[in-house]
Amino acid sequence: MESLPVPSVQAMVAATGGAHVPPRYLRPEVAADAVASNGEASIPIIDFQRLLHPEDETEVSRDESARLHAACQEWGFFQLINHGVPDDIMEGMKTNTQGFFGLPAETKKQFAQERGQLEGYGQLFVVSEDQKLDWADILYLNTQPPQHRTMRFWPDKPDTFRLTLDAYSAAVKNVADCLLGIISKNLGLQPEVIASKCVGGIQSVRMNYYPPCAEADKVMGFAPHSDADLLALVLQVNEVQGLQVKRDDGSWIPVRPLKGAFVVNVGDIISSQTEDTGASSTGP
Repeated sequence: MESLPVPSVQAMVAATGGAHVPPRYLRPEVAADAVASNGEASIPIIDFQRLLHPEDETEVSRDESARLHAACQEWGFFQLINHGVPDDIMEGMKTNTQGFFGLPAETKKQFAQERGQLEGYGQLFVVSEDQKLDWADILYLNTQPPQHRTMRFWPDKPDTFRLTLDAYSAAVKNVADCLLGIISKNLGLQPEVIASKCVGGIQSVRMNYYPPCAEADKVMGFAPHSDADLLALVLQVNEVQGLQVKRDDGSWIPVRPLKGAFVVNVGDIISSQTEDTGASSTGP
């Protein structure tokens, strides 16, 4: 699938001050969606270290595995704490993400998407000239395994960007692989079953930048969707909240990321697997 080129929202805001929002970004449906803000509901929190005792099947690991299983069934989302990705790698990824979007517009254009490509700087899944657009710019890169990287799209500024993304993607892959094994066991399968069906799969990293907007209540940084992959691990770069999860009753629950945690979304691939084994997962 390819994505049509569209103007940079960040550059547009810089040029106009963001006082006027073009019609392609206005979404009247935003006001119709109810958002629960009373704090009564929040996505589950899973402690990764409590899961890591599969050899002796301790009571701690069994209890945490049960919590993970319930989170996948009832929410399709959870926050993962104590995941073991070093703080310097996490902070380096945040710093380099902010550093890239802080580069001059002409520099970022050097890594722009090309026709027929999803990788690069731009927006994803723009398939028509009339399509409504997200109020965001993105940098989308294939990261693991290394042979699937297209280095032409990997920024060489900031200077540490490539090394940091390489280390971050490897560390996140280890966490995801472990989670997939535990999810498989929770479904009554051998630990390697889900992963074995995805041989040749590609890990990608999507970095999102949401510029300030004078009409923020009329635009969307990221339109409602479900993730088509196995697992999505979301790293919050700053303190600005925006992610919301839709429940079965139609209400949207704001996600308040914990410091140092990943917000994990169970993707459509696992949802289809779990439906075959009698369980279900709900997406966003």
